[in-house]
Amino acid sequence: MTELQGQRVTVRATFAIAGCMTEITPQIVAEHGFTPDEYARVVASMGRVPNMLELGIFSVMWSEHCSYKSSRMHLAKLPTKAPWVICGPGENAGVIDIGDGDAAIFKMESHNHPSFIEPYQGAATGVGGILRDVFTMGARPVANMNALRFGEIDAPKMKHLIKGVVAGIGGYGNCVGVPTVGGETNFHKAYDGNIIVNAMTVGIAKQDKIFYSAAAGIGNPVVYVGSKTGRDGIHGATMASAEFDDSSEDKRPTVQVGDPFTEKLLIEACLELMASDAIVAIQDMGAAGLTSSSVEMASKGGVGLRLDLDRVPVREEGMTPYEMMLSESQERMLMVLRPGGEGIAEKIFRKWELDFAVIGEVVEGGNLTLTFHGEVVGDIPLGPLADEAPKYDRPWVPTPKRAPLTDVPESTDIGADLLKLMACPDLASKRWIWEQYDHMVGADTVQRPGGDAAVVRVHGTKKALAITTDCTPRYCFADPVEGGKQAVAEAWRNLISVGARPLAITDCMNFGAPTRPEIMGQFVGCIEGMAEACLALDFPVVSGNVSLYNETNGVGILPTPAIGGVGVIEDYDWRCSMAFSMEGDEIWVVGGDYDGHLGQSLWLRECQGREDGPPPPVDLLAERRTGEFISDLIRWDNVTAVHDVSDGGVLVALAEMALAGGIGAVVYDDEMRSAAEAFGEDQGRYVITTPPTTIKEAPVRMRRIGWTGGSKVGGIELSALRAAHEGALPAMLQGEL
Repeated sequence: MTELQGQRVTVRATFAIAGCMTEITPQIVAEHGFTPDEYARVVASMGRVPNMLELGIFSVMWSEHCSYKSSRMHLAKLPTKAPWVICGPGENAGVIDIGDGDAAIFKMESHNHPSFIEPYQGAATGVGGILRDVFTMGARPVANMNALRFGEIDAPKMKHLIKGVVAGIGGYGNCVGVPTVGGETNFHKAYDGNIIVNAMTVGIAKQDKIFYSAAAGIGNPVVYVGSKTGRDGIHGATMASAEFDDSSEDKRPTVQVGDPFTEKLLIEACLELMASDAIVAIQDMGAAGLTSSSVEMASKGGVGLRLDLDRVPVREEGMTPYEMMLSESQERMLMVLRPGGEGIAEKIFRKWELDFAVIGEVVEGGNLTLTFHGEVVGDIPLGPLADEAPKYDRPWVPTPKRAPLTDVPESTDIGADLLKLMACPDLASKRWIWEQYDHMVGADTVQRPGGDAAVVRVHGTKKALAITTDCTPRYCFADPVEGGKQAVAEAWRNLISVGARPLAITDCMNFGAPTRPEIMGQFVGCIEGMAEACLALDFPVVSGNVSLYNETNGVGILPTPAIGGVGVIEDYDWRCSMAFSMEGDEIWVVGGDYDGHLGQSLWLRECQGREDGPPPPVDLLAERRTGEFISDLIRWDNVTAVHDVSDGGVLVALAEMALAGGIGAVVYDDEMRSAAEAFGEDQGRYVITTPPTTIKEAPVRMRRIGWTGGSKVGGIELSALRAAHEGALPAMLQGEL
């Protein structure tokens, strides 16, 4: 017996399955992640003590990973609507109108904890899971992206983690035949004990062929398709909702195992069936597997489900209902079909050599009823599992404002500092990473990795999607509100830079333990900044994911609200790149105040060993005004190269443009003479090149700083810059498999 909310509630229960007796004790309740108050709510909602199966189902559905119990009230502050938004948050992925009856469907999700425990499979199944979120809505996946954060490269196990994650992303994406077209990778000691692996997929569908997950039609068959269910990934959602400690390696069995070849078959089979009218609703089995898919489908449709677990295809003998319902085996889907649709569906899935089984039906009422060996082994009201799950307004404190830098240092050698920055882990070329990804499969990749945004053609048309992932965690740590603004603004700016019209974002909110007020304050602040930027830029949030408890032994990551942005280019021949294209073009810096903001800059960290001061402020009105001006220049073919100014400031942007085009930059003598001018990270700025005398006047601030030509940038030969930039990461990663 235990004292819960002033009442004495029996927590001992027995559950007979397959000849075994499992006794529910207070220890088992705690191991399933419940607080005493939460367990009391479970008992109250059931009107009785749950059995072991029911306890496990409540455990995964009330985990942070599935219920968003600490974040739901704050996520509601994000703007989610626009005339071009077809479906916002709440479905498997967001849907936007890209014209001509086409829709882009996209989402980003985390696979952080599994990737830290088992990097290859953790990252690989992260890719597989986000692919399913997209094609379950009727879209053919056309591009994968990622956002990765690692610790210091020389930290224990870090090289092993980096190599395993990159291999897992490439291994799965390459085999499944969806190009991985870009992403971002940063390094900081705050991620030594908890790396961040965020995967994003974008797909394309016809607007009249979008599928949703709400179950409907009393008596309609519930169908299981894909791979068989095994014992891998059991309680993966619960593991992803708790911080790590020294025993985290023991959680390796909770990491799923992926099979990209089966996923490819599943994509083709689902899309083939979607061409018929057989599907009423469809949901992938992601976190919490058969439990979450069945609960979400039924609760969204306001119906009940009855499942016969004897019919679930399994690959291991003696699997219990508990294991079947909580397994996170990969490459599986759950469907509700129209009456009589079973025949055509089974024929298609058998053709693709996938499992197919009718495992239940839609029923009246609001319960999930589970049978096994002819007996009811679970009967749970759906309301408490889904919409009525706990929702917390956790205590939070705002992040204290950083004092301005008063002792601003000066560079003793601008050229040497540029060389050092171009070889630091954050700015070093990520070629070693993206060359392991097949970024050309499908033959629709128009702009390859390494630019401001990837560009992927809408097959058979002149239209293209621009895709980017962005976030600057050190800004978010110093000032969550400004950091949240900047993450959205930089995504918007990167899409603008390639000639796209920004349309919408997905997010992946990676934070530490929400039970700590300072961490919850970071989350609230980032949401506030993101919401402000989304409203100012008409850049709504249409999907996303929250990953909390990213910490080990009480040491949390930097707040990392990763943003995935998507825009449209009406004709991909109009796109713009950052590469210098000819000698003699004028070089301009467009936008910004040119204050030379060094607080929280990479130069301050890498060249001075300091991480202090406030981050650069974001003027959203100026951001929009400047971006629209850049868009006009690109549209009227008045620029030859465009690159946004971000990490490392103007001189780093110039070096990246020069390396991309193989042409140097000649900068006027009165420019780039100080660290603030060269490396300040003031926001809302672009570097552009134009033919001479192209621009006579502008509605935004512009400064001509030189012209393209020669073989140097900042006094450093391009050959030396390239050697440092391209060679740094491979050299750092030598050793440690």
